[in-house]
Amino acid sequence: MAVESTRWGVLYCPKRGLLGKSKQGERIRRALDNRKVAYDFVQSETSDSVERLVRMMVSNGYKTIVIAGGDSALNDAVNCLMMEEKSVREEIALGVIPNGLMNDFARFWGFDEDRLEQTIDWLLLRRTRKVDLGCIRYVNAKGEKCHRYFLNCVNIGMTADIMNLRRQTRRLFGSRTLSFLSSLFVMFFHRMEYKMKLRINNDTIDRKVMTVCIGNATGYGQTPNAVPYNGMLDVSVVYHPEVVQLIEGLWLLMTGRFLNHRSVHPFRTAEVRVDEALHAMVGIDGRLMKTPVGPFRVDVEQEVILFLIPA
Repeated sequence: MAVESTRWGVLYCPKRGLLGKSKQGERIRRALDNRKVAYDFVQSETSDSVERLVRMMVSNGYKTIVIAGGDSALNDAVNCLMMEEKSVREEIALGVIPNGLMNDFARFWGFDEDRLEQTIDWLLLRRTRKVDLGCIRYVNAKGEKCHRYFLNCVNIGMTADIMNLRRQTRRLFGSRTLSFLSSLFVMFFHRMEYKMKLRINNDTIDRKVMTVCIGNATGYGQTPNAVPYNGMLDVSVVYHPEVVQLIEGLWLLMTGRFLNHRSVHPFRTAEVRVDEALHAMVGIDGRLMKTPVGPFRVDVEQEVILFLIPA
């Protein structure tokens, strides 16, 4: 039997590390109870279970699905919703309570991990906006045509490697700062250049590139002007800088001025074609994916997810 239309389905994705199990789930329940929210609360055990649990919520008739997690959990949720018919999807509002290793898409809207009560108050207002999704379309090792949607960004090259390292070290240290610093240290022992051929608008880039970010939103600071509601993707292509310039670039990234760096070449487009990205890792919304086999492209689908936004 379908649930009442006002009841929330809350999917809690706990953080895991050496510092013990997070108590955030209890805090979320307490905040919801204090506000008399009608909800059902389920917890994901692994990243693979997110899509399964979202499908369960959709089939049971929940019209509000709230992900208490980070960018990767949101990515799983939107990919699950995009499997549904448009008529079903348009009746479901997706919300987020930031609780991930990285919460870039939530941060874009002003949701703060340290302000749980404010986040829930905003969600209760049920202010919605249809948002765009980026989509990477590729062929896998079996020769099958595949695609994967993203809310935030696709990274190709060194940044995808760093994001993977950061995720692993965050689980180890439990600290955002320590994981970032340790990832930067390890980064200097990794490959920093990749032979790429990219087609963006009327430009062809055929050379060694350090990293590429294709952003539907802010892209962890690499596409700071991107917004998920204009039908366009922002792209930052970074050539390999000297060591001093690399340090300068990291500083500009952390201070929100990444596009000012001389090695960063920004574009705005509806489609990116990647004809070659030899040995480059590919990350989607902060999670490493298996490298596509051969060429792939990234485009955008406009206004396909109903998202709960702040007041």
